[in-house]
Amino acid sequence: MYKLDIVLRRGHNLAVRDRTGTSDPYVKFKICRKEVFRSKTVHKSLNPVWDEQICLMVDNLHEPLYIKVFDYDFGRPDDFMGSTYLYLDSIEQCRWSHRQFHDCTLSHIWSFMVKRNSTNFSKFLYQQQVSQWPSDLHKKYQLWRSMLSISLIEGRDLVPMDQNGLSDPYVKFRLGNEKYRSKTIAKSLNPQWREQFDLHVFDEEGGILDISVWDKDTGKRDDFIGRCHLDLCTLSKEKTHKLELDLEGGKGQLVLLVTLTATAAVSISDLSVCLLDDPHSRRQILNRYRLLRSFCNLNDIGIVQVKILRAEGLMAADITGKSDPFCVVELCNDRLQTHTVYKNLNPKWNKVFTLNVKDIHSVLEVSVYDEDRDRSADFLGKVAIPLLNIHSGEQKAYVLKNKELTGPTKGVIFLEADVIFNSVKASLRTFVPLEQKYIEDECKVSKQVLQRNFNRVKRCIMFLITVGSYINSCVEWESTQRSICAFLAFVLVVWNFEFYMVPLSLLVLLGWGHYMLASGRETERNMVKHNILNDCLTECHCDKKGLLDKLYAIQDICISVQTVLDEVASCGERIKNTFNWTVPFLSWLAIAALCVASFLMYLIPLRYIVLVWGVNKFTKKLRDPYLIDNNELLDFLSRVPSDMQVLQYKELKVEPGQSPSKRRSNHGLCKRE
Repeated sequence: MYKLDIVLRRGHNLAVRDRTGTSDPYVKFKICRKEVFRSKTVHKSLNPVWDEQICLMVDNLHEPLYIKVFDYDFGRPDDFMGSTYLYLDSIEQCRWSHRQFHDCTLSHIWSFMVKRNSTNFSKFLYQQQVSQWPSDLHKKYQLWRSMLSISLIEGRDLVPMDQNGLSDPYVKFRLGNEKYRSKTIAKSLNPQWREQFDLHVFDEEGGILDISVWDKDTGKRDDFIGRCHLDLCTLSKEKTHKLELDLEGGKGQLVLLVTLTATAAVSISDLSVCLLDDPHSRRQILNRYRLLRSFCNLNDIGIVQVKILRAEGLMAADITGKSDPFCVVELCNDRLQTHTVYKNLNPKWNKVFTLNVKDIHSVLEVSVYDEDRDRSADFLGKVAIPLLNIHSGEQKAYVLKNKELTGPTKGVIFLEADVIFNSVKASLRTFVPLEQKYIEDECKVSKQVLQRNFNRVKRCIMFLITVGSYINSCVEWESTQRSICAFLAFVLVVWNFEFYMVPLSLLVLLGWGHYMLASGRETERNMVKHNILNDCLTECHCDKKGLLDKLYAIQDICISVQTVLDEVASCGERIKNTFNWTVPFLSWLAIAALCVASFLMYLIPLRYIVLVWGVNKFTKKLRDPYLIDNNELLDFLSRVPSDMQVLQYKELKVEPGQSPSKRRSNHGLCKRE
């Protein structure tokens, strides 16, 4: 690895490209067909002075450095002014080399220094050969060094700025030349933003993130509420931090999730040292999560290591037919990001992430985006992998899906994951409330989603109607043999009923489901496949404000109905999937819990069990006033995936013609034949 220092000094007698007899020149540097630096634009000058410094990391000195000069034109393609190239292996190491390049239309002076990967540079070279370092301005054109991912969650106890005793707050973020402004929350002192965005970090030392809160005022200047600062040097990289920042002067508090990640480099680096690939480190981790240490630090359930290797056949998001893909890894509220591979549809990231497992039933989400300099990133594809479905150490190709995870999109991503966890800690965690995910997709009215949720509820209701009809048929003596058996079973159960038979009967159902699954008699579950259509909702522009209010009210009602239908359907499907062994870990856990419940109910009279349960419920708040009341059964069911989640998490088969590498290899075989 080599470090290349470039000082772009000035140009002399450049070509005229504007009608005014001047030009607006700027310079682009490229290595391996990738743009690694763009200088500032010097307006109306044929002898521009840039005085800018570039620091690049390269791993191959045989690749030339291409230098191109353009004239900036607003609203139309920039005019080409000239180009040249430089072979890096011709530069003497550890010494400044002044080069002057001549083109038919340009003449520039650049200074270079190449040195092996080290930060110990000699000061006398700087003093002797460079009279002045370039300014730090226009860093937005440089290659960013890391990515700051921010999730703005909420504000607390903000200061009222309006006459009604409330505020309309929004937040401004500034990091160097990077800026972001949140949406405005009307009439609230405890706003809920739930926004996620990224800022590029250009300084190696990090920098200071300036955060200011404002009150939106229509027709006049916005009121300033408060400000706080965050020193990025205090943040550890590749880790998500939950921060509660106090505004200066006691004017409230902001809650953020902040992750500093994805150090950028010009060349694609090899896989970094993997924690679980080292035998000594792996033995230590396995020892930390062994069964004998099940009751040491109950919150430390396990770790997951994800290798983001490469992708093939991605969607072209740019006009040039290429994309600038990067990858985002999310595990609940933890969010990490790779570097960007520019102008490539078959990127190789070779990045390794290690995350702590807070809940073994969490879902690992890997999304691919196209980076755009002047706007938000374009979505290219996504996969969702439950941690319990990961086969440790297996490299696998996943077909990318759409945002809703209901259908395929273009491209395949190659991942390798390892999960190590303690089963006892994971089981105990299953019976506590599920961790809330702060950033979720905004709920919108959709005719397709409403119809799908209605059909799911209808299937659950039809199942109950079918069971009721079967029981009614026994009472109505439609079949004599069946009715006699049902009557005898009813008499025996009622006459000999004990409460321990309830969990015991559920155990029988679980055992029957496991037998059907193991024997292979159970056919593949019937999943309803819906084609998700992106319908464009027509906007009704009406001058009457009352009509708009009615439309918004109808929209809120539709969202509520849609959400309720989803919750009801999901609850029924989760109960069904528990006995269908959709997640074997949860089914085995249910067996263990039911065995314990049956044993206790068999030994202990019912009145004592009810008494203990009632005393526990009544004294919870007395023993711990801040304890969150929960239902263990509902917490358990929340871990069981519904039918829609099973469909979303189901892996798609890689078709032979979908992988570009296979297509190329097949094409080559055909040629040889």
